[in-house]
Amino acid sequence: MSNNRKKPSIECTNLHEYLKSLPQEILDSLYNHPATCLAVYRELPALAKQLIVRLLYIEQSIPQAVVSSWVSHQYQSHSKKTQETLTSLRIWKEAIMPGGLTAWMLNATFRANLRIALVGGGRPWTMSAYLEEDPRARDIAFLDNYAAERWETVLHYMVASSQQAGISEDASNTLLQSGLMARDETQDNAPVITRSGFQFLLMDRSSQVWYFILQYLNSVSARGMSLVECLSFLFQLSFSQLGKDYSTDGMSQGLLTFLQHLREFGLVYQRRRTSGRFYPTRLALNIASGDTKAKLAAEPTEGYIVVETNYRVYAYTDSSLQLALIGLFSDMLYRFPNMTVALITRESARNAFRGGITANQIITFLNLHAHPKMLKDGLSQLPATVSDQIRLWEHERDRFTFTEGVLYNQFLSQSDYETVKNYADQLECVVWSCDTRRTLVVSQNGHNSVRKFWKQNCRR
Repeated sequence: MSNNRKKPSIECTNLHEYLKSLPQEILDSLYNHPATCLAVYRELPALAKQLIVRLLYIEQSIPQAVVSSWVSHQYQSHSKKTQETLTSLRIWKEAIMPGGLTAWMLNATFRANLRIALVGGGRPWTMSAYLEEDPRARDIAFLDNYAAERWETVLHYMVASSQQAGISEDASNTLLQSGLMARDETQDNAPVITRSGFQFLLMDRSSQVWYFILQYLNSVSARGMSLVECLSFLFQLSFSQLGKDYSTDGMSQGLLTFLQHLREFGLVYQRRRTSGRFYPTRLALNIASGDTKAKLAAEPTEGYIVVETNYRVYAYTDSSLQLALIGLFSDMLYRFPNMTVALITRESARNAFRGGITANQIITFLNLHAHPKMLKDGLSQLPATVSDQIRLWEHERDRFTFTEGVLYNQFLSQSDYETVKNYADQLECVVWSCDTRRTLVVSQNGHNSVRKFWKQNCRR
């Protein structure tokens, strides 16, 4: 079933877009968990929330005309989009009332579990807190450092940094399957970053985590785990309390395996695999939300790159990850404790282009991380000579177009050449021809037909 789902794009796919891509039976199963219902409700537009609240305690169909009357006339177009969103998420469905009136009926499972999440009652839906006090309790600062360290291990691996230790085969395979990295046949099939991977590195931290987890979830069924169980646990994590420990009691074996993978990515901290408690980190909080409060406080708040007209790049940072990113498209010249000098050359730029990175992505990266001294009215002042030259280096690669073909020459007569060429023209498979030399290049797709025609009509 999961193989038929639409693969999330590199743009930061939000929660609703992902849920819409799931099969109906999986989506219905997810609504059996109050945490899922609350997470979906939290991300809905304000108008959709208002409609749900009005219908939350009405256990019968409501005519669509009545629902539309709740919205002012000038907002009817917005109301239509809201209704489409609620329908595609299976929060409500269309029903026919006695007399033929079309109506909306709130999903009974969604209604019941959202009530539990909002007003209480029913079975507990939050994770169980660990009852005994942890003698080695971890504070929020420790969890933030741990999460940043584990996540940067994945990013270091993507940029082929020297700090590649600590990433598992599962994480490596996820990067390959998602298209963020690919095997390079010229380097003994070593994984190298792709164009999508570079776009991924330009995302903010919370968007990176969400996209990476989506890619991981695409393969949970093949790993012997339940997608519904894993997603439900993620939603529970998103409502957990930072700095509080939770118990693993009652977790299935598949969920315990999933917990270990989240531990590797830095979403949870667990001292030992056999430990009965774990701590959610800031990466796990509001994981499916666009809330900027969920971002790591450790993310850089201002730029650190200065670019001169002589193509020199000065990076005022001691982060090996940030330097590794710059090294994707430049040559490192000097390294000092708090500043590094690099040079963008034709060869370094071409190496980046060969890896799938585009000129616009390089320029965007330099503008995004520009030092405050390079800003004017809040905008980066990247030298035009540098940006133009990077684009020209990229255009150099577009001077030739390579097409596979088959060469026909040594025709016995001009008439034979013209006969074959005219036939190939009819098939629209001529790649190149030279009448004076009686030479013809035919595409691979048309080769068999042209060869058969030549044998039947021209060979003597």
